[in-house]
Amino acid sequence: MNKVDLAFTPALEQAQLIRQGEVSPLELVEVYLERIQRLDSQLGSYFTVAAEMALTEAKAKTEQLAQTKDISALPPFFGVPIAIKDLSAVEGIRCTYGSPVLMDKIAAYTDGVVTRIKHAGFTILGKTATSELGSLPYIEQPGFPPSRNPWNLEYTAGGSSGGSAAAVAAGLTPIALGSDAGGSIRGPAFCCGLVGIKPARGRVSCAPVGDHLSGIATNGPIARTVADAAALLDVISGYVTGDPYWLPNPETSFLEATRQAPSPLRIAFSTSVQPIGEATEICQQSIQQTVQLLEGMGHRVEQSCPDFTGLIEPFKKVWSASVTAVRIPKEVLSPMNRWIAEQSGTAGEYLQAVHQMQIVARQIVAFFEVFDVLVLPVYLHPQIRVGEWANLSPEETLEKITGWIAPCPPVNASGLPAIALPTGFDNSTGLPVGVQLVGRPAAETTLISLAAQIEAAKPWSQHRPAL
Repeated sequence: MNKVDLAFTPALEQAQLIRQGEVSPLELVEVYLERIQRLDSQLGSYFTVAAEMALTEAKAKTEQLAQTKDISALPPFFGVPIAIKDLSAVEGIRCTYGSPVLMDKIAAYTDGVVTRIKHAGFTILGKTATSELGSLPYIEQPGFPPSRNPWNLEYTAGGSSGGSAAAVAAGLTPIALGSDAGGSIRGPAFCCGLVGIKPARGRVSCAPVGDHLSGIATNGPIARTVADAAALLDVISGYVTGDPYWLPNPETSFLEATRQAPSPLRIAFSTSVQPIGEATEICQQSIQQTVQLLEGMGHRVEQSCPDFTGLIEPFKKVWSASVTAVRIPKEVLSPMNRWIAEQSGTAGEYLQAVHQMQIVARQIVAFFEVFDVLVLPVYLHPQIRVGEWANLSPEETLEKITGWIAPCPPVNASGLPAIALPTGFDNSTGLPVGVQLVGRPAAETTLISLAAQIEAAKPWSQHRPAL
């Protein structure tokens, strides 16, 4: 296998190649570090490349592999590289949160989700780009290069997990960790033609730190295939003592769910989100094509969607609090985040917003007493160009953002699971398009089974950007 093919090989297959002795952990890390060095200046997908640390670990794992008699005793992703979004701390590696004032901050601890990743055998290549404090759906803040889309460098890779998505799509890592508080996994997956899972609330622990933003944020996987994303979700899931939310483990693994076709489901769909309005034509086409595919598979599909009208203002209030919660002085923030911080209001206003958000969330969850899955656009229009909104006022920018990402925040507010899937390409730009599937509470297995069924009928992971 040549090095390019190896770089685009799914993580699960790489794990098998390592076990079979066809490639070593060191060879894999060297492939990705070479590609990062050669290509990332175009993309801006990594903030920090931990080359020395990755090479040292890969050499040790290669030696360990040569001395291991029982290969089955190795962790599932032994020697497979991974990238971590720069909102998650990894001890000994810089953690900037996308802020220039934290450029020299070296993490003194490792987030629990990353500890699980390391215990699964992954080798960390580095930290991927995020918007400043993870607050925006594109990465263009001062002090860092913008994160560009591997399919068309004039366009954004999305945010705030845009670095993770760009790196996976460009073959600069086989798989990556992202996080999602309002579409920050699903949006970049949509922008870059990938699979992105936003887990149900309580599925992935926030240890060792506490929850913030009243449960709307969670970590999750970004990958090229449903199986890879499901397998990483298996790795990072699970309760840790003291978590404010938790879920029982599923009866079968998420990876096993990719091998089990779902029974006929009752599926709702919509091409619009109220009160914002209709998706653009290309995004509507993705929904209609997916609906036709689902009907052909024997699922019962009908047009229906909750009304999200009462959610917008309280969600904005909770979202704005994410900036002030970090406790970075406002004067050193980007102009957009400085303005966002000024909108956060008092603690009482925050609690009132959470209260209202939870009331609307009950109505959203009640919708799934009738339906198993809701098919929505990921965003209401395709990717924006890098710098397209740079000269707008903060108020105008927020209006643009709201009209773009509207299908995503309701899933965060309600704590429901969702998965973004690529469905094809926009021929006018060469950029990917896709849909999201939203599921019942704690029903990731159903979503993953359905996503794998769609993937099998309409595979996409063979596509590669022409960098």
